[in-house]
Amino acid sequence: MQVASRLLTAASSTSASSPDDTEGLFRPGRLALLIELLTAHLVVALVALVAVGGATRVMEAGLACPDWPLCYGLLLPGRQMNMQVFLEWFHRLDAFLVGLALLALAALSLIRRRDLPGWLPRNASAALLLVAGQGALGALTVLQLLSASVVTAHLTTALLLVALISASDQRLRLWRLAASQPAVATPLPWPWLALVGGAATLVLAQSVLGGLMASRWAADLCLSSGEGCLWLLRHRLGATPAALAVLALLPASVLLLPSPPRPGLRLLAGLAAVLVALQVALGVATLRLQLSQPALTVAHQLTAALLIACLAALWGRSLPVVSGTAPSHRMQPIDG
Repeated sequence: MQVASRLLTAASSTSASSPDDTEGLFRPGRLALLIELLTAHLVVALVALVAVGGATRVMEAGLACPDWPLCYGLLLPGRQMNMQVFLEWFHRLDAFLVGLALLALAALSLIRRRDLPGWLPRNASAALLLVAGQGALGALTVLQLLSASVVTAHLTTALLLVALISASDQRLRLWRLAASQPAVATPLPWPWLALVGGAATLVLAQSVLGGLMASRWAADLCLSSGEGCLWLLRHRLGATPAALAVLALLPASVLLLPSPPRPGLRLLAGLAAVLVALQVALGVATLRLQLSQPALTVAHQLTAALLIACLAALWGRSLPVVSGTAPSHRMQPIDG
């Protein structure tokens, strides 16, 4: 998170700087670019956080550190370190770094709100509240000995963070792009927005349902003893409408969007189609191998997080751009 520390250091010295000192790092165009770098890093870190959390669950390492926020009362439990302890410890470390980066994002977007789009401070503040709730839920997963409802809430909050930051990242890029290419600010048809929002909602709901199933170990119980199969059935039934909604985005991007479309929309729609196909294949393989390959289960959750990030990015790229928010004399053009 070098970008976050650089931004915080520079922001802390802004009040004591002369107007000339703000040239460079704090030019509005340069500032927006640095924030884009931070949000892009955050998307990667949040997706990794979900993947490591999935690995922690699959390896039954959720209680490998019996206390919180330390692990065996230490910042780095060297003597107790094994694979399970490392997974839980690294999961907490990633969450801590994400929290610091979100704090930097919220602070900088509030301090420099006049040079940034009005929605960014609100989104950054909401993300900061979500990560605070995420930390509290992480503590409760340990203190309540992996309660299924708390574990699911923990995963849901992480996925909402992925969606919020991914959408904010792409919306900020579009805001900057509008400075040099005003045509990208043309509003998109509401059926397209409805399709993207519907697909993202269905995939998020399907992921939460998968979290409920996993936190109850329903698939393991169903395959081993025939118990908990209703959760598995619900998850499989929910996969069909979610997958179809995502696959419909690619042809819809050709039929509904003006020509030429906003940069990146068809690419993101195609990537979402690839990810949903991969997700279905991983789900089928996981069940056919009767959950005997933990790597497949982790890959299934990782792909779900990537799919949510992709759909949220598509949503962010599709939202209206308020006219005049990025005047060209203040902003630097970028590629889409």
